[in-house]
Amino acid sequence: MANAGNGGKVLQWRMSKHLEDPRITAIGGFLRKWSIDEVPQCLNVLLGEMSLIGPRPIVQAEAHLFGDLLEYYKAAKPGLSGLWQVSGRSNVDYKKRAMLDATYVMTWRLRTDFVIACRTIPVVLQRVGAR
Repeated sequence: MANAGNGGKVLQWRMSKHLEDPRITAIGGFLRKWSIDEVPQCLNVLLGEMSLIGPRPIVQAEAHLFGDLLEYYKAAKPGLSGLWQVSGRSNVDYKKRAMLDATYVMTWRLRTDFVIACRTIPVVLQRVGAR
C-alpha cells in the first residue's frame, strides 16, 4: 500500500496520468507519449517474466483497487499489451481496467491474443490514451 509520505501522490500520478507528474522529464514525456518506454519490457518477455499479451503489470499499491477481481489479475502473467491497452489505456478508469483484465483472464483464447496484438499496433501509433 502507498505510504503516508508521497506514496499516495505517486499512486495518484500513476492512476491519473493527465495530472502533471513532476518526475517526468521532457524526454521521458516524449518516450511515454510514443510508448517507446515499453521497449525494455520486450526483454522481460524474452526472459519469460512477462507475456506478449496479458494484464498490464501493477505495483503493490494498486492491488487493492482491483477489489474482488484481484484474483483474476493474479491468475495471468502480466503482458506487454492487453485488453486495457486496446480499449483506451489511460482514458479508461481503474474500475473498468480491472474489469477488462478480469474479462481477459476469464475468456482467454489464443484468437483473442491475436486480435489484441493486431489492435495494439494502430493504438500505439495513434497514441490512443498515451500520456
